[in-house]
Amino acid sequence: MDNNETILAVNHLSKRFGENTVLRDINCRVSTGDVICVIGASGSGKSTMLRCINLLETPTGGEILFHGTDILSGGLSLSAYRAKVGMVFQSFNLFSNMNVLDNCMVGMRRVLKLDKGTAKEKALFYLSKVGMSPYINARPRQLSGGQKQRVAIARALAMEPEILLFDEPTSALDPQMVGEVLNVMKALADDGMTMLIVTHEMAFARDVARHVIYMDKGVVCEEGPPEQIFVSPKKQETKDFLSRFIRG
Repeated sequence: MDNNETILAVNHLSKRFGENTVLRDINCRVSTGDVICVIGASGSGKSTMLRCINLLETPTGGEILFHGTDILSGGLSLSAYRAKVGMVFQSFNLFSNMNVLDNCMVGMRRVLKLDKGTAKEKALFYLSKVGMSPYINARPRQLSGGQKQRVAIARALAMEPEILLFDEPTSALDPQMVGEVLNVMKALADDGMTMLIVTHEMAFARDVARHVIYMDKGVVCEEGPPEQIFVSPKKQETKDFLSRFIRG
């Protein structure tokens, strides 16, 4: 891991909404092949951090370096950056007027400017990868939540990003559908996909992450390998947070 290139570096990131500071001095490194899970209570700033990294929110301070270039300086095309740093949302964000195949092709056609044949070939490949090949002609309304999220993952993968950001990808799903999405994500991790994942699935974070970040009240309270965070956390706040899940 030491020889792997740092793709993304977040330095001293802060975010305020009016008088409310939701992120304070956040620092994070994502290198090739990393699987980093971000855990913490609701309102701790986890999703805001991802939204700042993807520039869905504008940070108040700090810098976000993509291969050493500060994306906040305006030197990178936003669409090109988002193609390289893809994001999978809680709420799928599929186009209801398009079928599954077209949902996966649209970004490749509009952003990457791929021809229709190439885009279709790539879309079919990634839909197969997430087990959604039988549903290429279905509209989103015909799919379960788990199926929609797998299509959203395929759509993000089809852009062939360097990093995938996941914002609580299972939180909107019925419990019986959570496993099918987590299995796809575990397979991606096994394949070496670089991922930064905000999740409340503690067992998944423990088993799949190579590095875990615990956030509390807008700061990184503790971070380290999963065996440290889940077995012998150093901070009392981490222990208190995890004790809720251990008791459960």
